[in-house]
Amino acid sequence: MALRRDAKDAWHQDVWVLIATILAPSMVFIVSTALTVALPAIQRDFNASGTDLIWIVNAYSLLQAAFIFLSGAYGDHYGRKRVYLIGIVIFALSSLVCGSAQSAEVLILARALQGVGSGMMVTCSLALLVALFDYHRRSWAIGVWSGSTMLISGAGPILGGWLAEAALWRMIFFINIPLCLVVIVVLLLFVPESLDEHAPRELDISGTALSTLALLLSGYFFIEGPRRGFDDPLVLLAGATALVILPLFVWVEGHSDHPMMPLNLFRSRTFTGANTLTLLLYGAMNSVLFFLPLSLIQVQGYSETAVGFALLPMTVLMVAISFVMSRIVDRYGPRLPLVFGPLLIGLSFVMFAALEPGSGQASYWSTLFPAICVFGIGLGVTLSPLTTAVMASVDEDHAGIASGLNNTVSRSAQVLAIAVMGSIVLLLFQQALLSDPAVTALPEAAQAQLAAEADKLAETEVPASLNPLERERLQSLIRHTFSDTISVVMYIAAALSALSGLLAALFIERELPHLH
Repeated sequence: MALRRDAKDAWHQDVWVLIATILAPSMVFIVSTALTVALPAIQRDFNASGTDLIWIVNAYSLLQAAFIFLSGAYGDHYGRKRVYLIGIVIFALSSLVCGSAQSAEVLILARALQGVGSGMMVTCSLALLVALFDYHRRSWAIGVWSGSTMLISGAGPILGGWLAEAALWRMIFFINIPLCLVVIVVLLLFVPESLDEHAPRELDISGTALSTLALLLSGYFFIEGPRRGFDDPLVLLAGATALVILPLFVWVEGHSDHPMMPLNLFRSRTFTGANTLTLLLYGAMNSVLFFLPLSLIQVQGYSETAVGFALLPMTVLMVAISFVMSRIVDRYGPRLPLVFGPLLIGLSFVMFAALEPGSGQASYWSTLFPAICVFGIGLGVTLSPLTTAVMASVDEDHAGIASGLNNTVSRSAQVLAIAVMGSIVLLLFQQALLSDPAVTALPEAAQAQLAAEADKLAETEVPASLNPLERERLQSLIRHTFSDTISVVMYIAAALSALSGLLAALFIERELPHLH
């Protein structure tokens, strides 16, 4: 009877651990995916510039990248449940501020705080899951965690689109608050504490601070450059300081007894190649996922809800194929999938670039749907083998550091790529629009107004002083110019994806030493 009771108690604890560790990270993923569809509505409500939109995403991603590493180390030291709870509280409070924000500036600051909480939540949820499940059920639990969070995050664009279309985008943030309270109660009542008594006591605070500062300054350089001018003293200072910090960071890591990025790991050709591939591919993907919903809503004429459903096949195919790929990688290794997967992703980006302005929802099945499916298949083929390549290229003692470093690289890729691509979009759009003969023929006052408005991209306001025919032509020009600019981003992203596939062919070894 005692054995049955123990087994029943263990089963109950497993259920509560799964609820607590799946529900909170799911909020993180839903907010991230829902917000991409809601950005046009936020831009309209706040009269925000394209630069503001980039900061709304990047302020969050920057702090998330920093705290993914720090929270894992602090969780090992002071208790994973404790750090997890702190992250949930920060996430809930920042969600309240995000939903209540009355300006883009306040939303950006609240999103930065939300990034701190999300980094702590994602890292500690998985660490808690691994620590509290028995070894023989751990793979199953991780599979449930991964599948559930991916499927729930797939609902994010649909939820974000529906709420944005109903002028309720603030609910994307407010719905987190009761869910956070539920997770807090479950954690306090049913989930035990977990920590690593043998974890090293010293943390690489200096390395983390330097890497975060370099990301922040380089992001500032690329994001604010088009608005302030690249000759602005603050912009120049940010770029120059970032360049100085990078070699300093490498020197600090090379001389630290407890580095966040052990340089000896890069002696592995596969580890170096997989992380370089992650940087390029995640940069390409996040750039596309940032600009594609803007293009579909503001140029193609999709409703916000329609965009959410339009992206759904991508998630379904990605999840379905990921389960199959685990068996293929076990048998053949990750090299071939990491060559062909990025090529498929790059092909989908070329297909996105070919979308004509105003094609709209009516042509979805013949235009957007094939590209979305190719993108989803490419993701499914790539993501699981990429994780396997990273983890199998190092010994078990370095598995945690390797995973944390790869996660940090993927988040850093998002920050840098959106900053750089955003800079390219702002510069190309402004130059193309303001140099078009239809604009240069306008009165000087109208040209000056367009120049002041052009950083709003597709939401650039047409001067009210123009006659109806001129206004209509100018609105069409703005849409077509934005569409052409987004096509440039898609082609750059396709080139980065193709380069990722080439790197896989050159660097990923056929037989990985720690795969079996």
